[in-house]
Amino acid sequence: MKVVGSSVQRSDGEAKVRGDAVFGADLAVPGMLHARLLRAPVAAGIIRHIDTAAAKASAGVRDVVTGADVLNERAGVAVFDNPLFATDYIAYEGEPIAAVVADTAEQAEAAIRKVELTIDAETPVATPGQALMSDARMVHPSWAEFGTVGGIDFNRDGNIVSQILLDPGDVDGAFKRADRVIEGVYQTPRQYQAYLEPKMALATFEAGRYTIQVSHQYPFRLRDRLAQVLDVPKSAVRIVGHHIGGGFGAKLDLALEPYAAVLARRARRPVMMLNNPEEERLTAPCRENATVKVRSAVLNDGTILAQDVDVVFDSGAYANNHPATASIPIFMFGSIYRVGTARIRNRMVYTNTAPTGAFRGVSGPYLVFAAERHMDQIANELGRDRREYRLAMLAEDGHKMLNGQALEELSILHKAFDLVEERAPWAEQGKGKLRGVGIAAAVWLTNPQPGQATVKLNEDGTLTVVTAATDSGSGAVTTGLRQIAAECLGISADAVTITMPDTDVAGFDAGSQGSRTTHVAGRAVYDATTGVREKVIEKAAAMLETAKEDLVIEDGVVHVAGVPEMSLGLADVAMAATFSQGPIAASGSYTTPPPPHDPSRTKGMLFSTWPTPTYHVHLAEVTVDAVTGKVTVERYIIAQEVGRTINPDAVKGQVLGGLAQGLGYTLWERVDIDAGRYVQRNFESHGLPLACDMPEVEFVLMENPEAAGPYGAKGAAEPSIVPVAAVIANAVSDAIGAPIDDIPITPEAVLDALERS
Repeated sequence: MKVVGSSVQRSDGEAKVRGDAVFGADLAVPGMLHARLLRAPVAAGIIRHIDTAAAKASAGVRDVVTGADVLNERAGVAVFDNPLFATDYIAYEGEPIAAVVADTAEQAEAAIRKVELTIDAETPVATPGQALMSDARMVHPSWAEFGTVGGIDFNRDGNIVSQILLDPGDVDGAFKRADRVIEGVYQTPRQYQAYLEPKMALATFEAGRYTIQVSHQYPFRLRDRLAQVLDVPKSAVRIVGHHIGGGFGAKLDLALEPYAAVLARRARRPVMMLNNPEEERLTAPCRENATVKVRSAVLNDGTILAQDVDVVFDSGAYANNHPATASIPIFMFGSIYRVGTARIRNRMVYTNTAPTGAFRGVSGPYLVFAAERHMDQIANELGRDRREYRLAMLAEDGHKMLNGQALEELSILHKAFDLVEERAPWAEQGKGKLRGVGIAAAVWLTNPQPGQATVKLNEDGTLTVVTAATDSGSGAVTTGLRQIAAECLGISADAVTITMPDTDVAGFDAGSQGSRTTHVAGRAVYDATTGVREKVIEKAAAMLETAKEDLVIEDGVVHVAGVPEMSLGLADVAMAATFSQGPIAASGSYTTPPPPHDPSRTKGMLFSTWPTPTYHVHLAEVTVDAVTGKVTVERYIIAQEVGRTINPDAVKGQVLGGLAQGLGYTLWERVDIDAGRYVQRNFESHGLPLACDMPEVEFVLMENPEAAGPYGAKGAAEPSIVPVAAVIANAVSDAIGAPIDDIPITPEAVLDALERS
């Protein structure tokens, strides 16, 4: 292959370096007004009165809107629990109460401060533990009245947003037969996505239609959710995408868009909304904080007869997308290791805190943290070497997960362990005082949701790919999709242009999430380009008076194999086709079919299978300062299966980025909550890792082409974050001789553990 497998330059790289790329926050149009939201100043309370008179009289103000002025029905992705504006009670600090639109952003900001609120503050339900108490106040007193997608109940109960229970039977019997029962409790905090570009929306309303310009990961979901909130047909909403300054899951759902749309319709003028940094910090849908309890029934030879897993995580004030992904724990336990049976309970809980949401590797980092810390715990209690015990317990190809789906390529994990061993022999690592080594393994998925693409051959021999797939910085679109199309047609990647997302122009695509873009959108592009290629061959065969089977396309030229002088440029073929039979274009669509599984085990679960799995092993060596408690990651090795590497540099960049976020989550980042309110309110206090914090990293990219993927590609962007917390905690625990079962692993936590040991 000439294009696939090479590190071609991003098509947006130069524009971004020069500052020419247009991000959402850069947008401005004639006649544009500016809007600001009044957000709740407390985490919980009863709204007694809202007085907007002074705000309406403020200079430059065009309109002031509250829930009393607009359609304010509850809506949501899975549970319809979220109103546009809080009108009677406040569910979290930062919840929108009113909106002001004015001639300038400064005037809107000044006016919003003049809205007078009378609030009876209440003691917030601040933690899942408080929410689950028998006498807990209901975060939403009317929870039983909330509708749900498809009428699915999600086993809701008061402050429990959603819960699943997978109980295949005989778990209790297995515990009675066990030689020992090993238990652990693992706690993880929230994690802020820390994207640089704040959320924004530029809305216009003309001829009965809304057009919203955004920097968003999933334009079609945004279209559908806006139609839901505004109570209009989906065709009445158009989403136009621009460059995205990071998202990592935070830009997958509604934010400012419905407010901008409502204000634009009322003002009959374009309306721009842009969050300030503190608003972003207070309202971003962080990764959820969670507590995972794991009990294992173990024989003295190491056999795990059964596991009993109880997960509780914090949904915040609203359900967001959590009920749809509630089943992820059933794929994290009893999957890569041999476990006789397992009972899995997962509860998502309302609290009076900002709603949590998607973040790279949704749910995976804390579930693998619990699973792999627990494997270390079992090995230690049995007196077994931690690596040797994992290898002894690794399942074989064809092993079935708890949903009945077989993992057919688990042998890749054996290879991954071997490749890591070649680079860092286990017996030689972690030697010395307060020096430790950790290892962890994981299986991750490639999001299966659908994508469509249309590919057009232009009359100059170049290609245009029309897609709603978004590139939030990964290069999956600006390199990956271009390379796939170029390879398929036999042209250079520079001859391929990818359009920006526009729901009026492009077919449906499920957006930048779940490592799906290269695999799913790339497959749609491959199929569409294959259609173009077939039409080119057919037309060229007629023009050259030869058989289609004799033709090849290389470097933008169609020629008879072995007879290069019998040739036509793609531009010649395109021009001839355009004026004889019509322009050459084709479309492709793809969605990953669900793998075979046992539906009786996944009743009521929206997410019932683990499609296109990939396999991973991480190893880390750390040192610990006994005086300060500081942890230094000296070396990190990643063995990651990628299917086929479309662009090696882009894949390595994604793997390194996931590792950096995982290290931040594990060691430094803080998202503390005090009485329902965030303590850290800016980047400076957040504790993000710096370049100088990154260890020496060694990559081993294992290629194992997937038949359904474009040129064998699978998802690659998410998995590297998933095992990081586990492997670092395992290494620190090894170094200090004491268990570390909570993150972040702060110096204070290390010193406390050292004192206990």
